[in-house]
Amino acid sequence: MKKVLSIAGSDCSGGAGIQADLKTFSAHGVFGMSAIVSVVAENTSRVIDIQDVAPTMIEKQIDAVFEDIEVDAVKIGMLSQGAAMEAVAGKLRQYAPANVVIDPVMYAKNGCPLMDPASIDTLIKTVIPLGDLITPNIPEAEKIAGMTIANAVAMEKAAVIIHQMGCQNVLIKGGHAVKGGRSGNDDQADDSGHSGEALDILFDGKEFTRYSAERIDTKNTHGTGCTFSSAIAANLALGFNLGEAVSRAKAYVTTAIRYALPIGKGHGPTHHFYGLYKYGLELDHIAGD
Repeated sequence: MKKVLSIAGSDCSGGAGIQADLKTFSAHGVFGMSAIVSVVAENTSRVIDIQDVAPTMIEKQIDAVFEDIEVDAVKIGMLSQGAAMEAVAGKLRQYAPANVVIDPVMYAKNGCPLMDPASIDTLIKTVIPLGDLITPNIPEAEKIAGMTIANAVAMEKAAVIIHQMGCQNVLIKGGHAVKGGRSGNDDQADDSGHSGEALDILFDGKEFTRYSAERIDTKNTHGTGCTFSSAIAANLALGFNLGEAVSRAKAYVTTAIRYALPIGKGHGPTHHFYGLYKYGLELDHIAGD
């Protein structure tokens, strides 16, 4: 069995963070492990408080995994403070794992901040250069690249800028809705910039690859970024190349959103196990229909 480590924050409501990562790993038939960097008291409506784990304890959790268990992929999620980033980066350099997927979590679905804005420079200098793939959404890419993203052309420009920071591959996620097409004028886009497709753009340093799926009309999208990045990490651990891993993860998260669960009063969680419940553990059917 392939084994994947998530280094991220804990979401007590179960929809995002470590909890979403472990569910996603299980849905893909890989063994999930975790190193918790922050304990987050949150639910579908708000973030109540965050308590960061001491950097030495973060390091010891990572040591505990690597000294005993072979790791086929690493997913990095919420890193709220520069000290946590430094601790994680040090261990990545020490153990040099394959298939490092970075999800630069900055905000909860309800807009509450999960990363100290003053730590973005540390993220850029210490963590991003160690990744095989980084998966920012539009607001995160804007912060990292230092630019406004209003269309697909700007997504490509931001991907180039972030790639130059040292990460081998950059996937800009378009779930926050920008106007599609190379001109920024998609026939499906309305004046607000929302379109009928959810477009993600992958840049490998040479070429751009676009991944498009139907934009699903639902408020229940808590944890989609965590789920998507974890699905990519799981597929990389399973031996798929990056393009196929992203494609399969895109199909998986789209199904999880389509059958999202109306739990809580705010943004409910996605359905991590829809495909598993319907088809059983068969890789060709993990994505759902």
